Formats: sequence, C-alpha cells, structure tokens
Amino acid sequence: MVMERLVVTQYLYPCFLAPPPSLSFTDQYAFRPTGSPTAAIIHLLHAISLLLTTSPHVAVISLDFSKAFDIVRHSTLLDRLACLELPDEVYNWLVSFFEGHLHCTKFHQHASPIASIIQGSAVGPVAYIINMSNQNAIKPRNKIVKFADDTYIVVPTSNIHIHQAEINSIEQWARKNNLTVNPSEYAKIVFVTTAGRLKFRHPNHTGT
Repeated sequence: MVMERLVVTQYLYPCFLAPPPSLSFTDQYAFRPTGSPTAAIIHLLHAISLLLTTSPHVAVISLDFSKAFDIVRHSTLLDRLACLELPDEVYNWLVSFFEGHLHCTKFHQHASPIASIIQGSAVGPVAYIINMSNQNAIKPRNKIVKFADDTYIVVPTSNIHIHQAEINSIEQWARKNNLTVNPSEYAKIVFVTTAGRLKFRHPNHTGT
C-alpha cells in the first residue's frame, strides 16, 4: 500500500496538471486532492449560473454507470496511462499491478462480483478516473461534470435540441469502454431564471 500511495502522489496526481490533449481531469471531482462532493456541486452550479446569463433555461442530465469499478477493461485503462508523462519504470509497475489483479469479497456462501478496479487500494480509484478522462461533451457550450461514476451533462437553450445526441454519445463511449449506463438512473432537471433568481423545475426521468 505504501508503494501504491507513492505512485499516486508522486507520479499520477502530477500528470493531472498537464495531461495530453486527448485526456482531461478538470471536470472530474472524485479521487483527487482538489476534489470533493462540495467542489463538484459548486462547479455544477457555477456552470449553470454562467449559462443562464445568456440562456433562458439550462437542462442538467444525470447519468450513472452500473458496477463501473467491476468491469473496467485493463487494456483500455493502460492505453490511457500510456498517454501520461510517466517514467517507464512507473508505467511498467502499473502494468504489473493490474495484470491478473482482480478482487471480490466473500461472506459465508456469498461472493460479490469480481472487480477489475480495487476501490480499497490507493491506485484503484485514481485509475478509474484516468479511465474516464476521455469522456467529453460533443457540442461547444455543453458542459460535463463528473463525480466518480456519475456524469452530469449541462446543456443551454441553444443546444437543447441535441441533448439526446449528448446522451447517445455517453452511451456509445460506455459501450466502447466496456461500461453500461444504468437506464433507471437517468434524470433531468431544467433550471430557469425569473426576476434574476435561479429556480428549477422538479426532476423527471429523461425520455419525456
């Protein structure tokens, strides 16, 4: 565990500050030194408020990935790790760490699903957000905010006609990355402004 923490703090976290163009960590607020649920909420509300200065309403669509830590494909994760500015010996250590490194919990006769990302480890959660780092909005002005395996798509009035395309893009990304969007967790909130005050309509599941 000491070696894992060293790799995370000395090598992986610094890579988040200057990632390659294909990867981004600024929209992810879990499993990093500057991240927290509070930071994610503040960023989300700031994005909504900023868009409402030029848009009469803003839709926020939330999505959740089913058993996301359990089914991350190691080869895909390692491809993204290879894009980071890591010393060869650190990258090779990570390859060795994930090779055949699966996890499940057993209690009496019951066992949890086998997990490919170990949440109790130091490397596992950070590796998960690296795996998510190429998930982006497809349209300018639309925003993506992530917290662990939750993704929020922020869409202003001018782009509301393509909000389903943004959802489809996330679903396609999930299939390509061996993940599944939980259809029962889709929800949409529409924020509007009235007399300069921020209000919202009650959430409803998307598809309506």
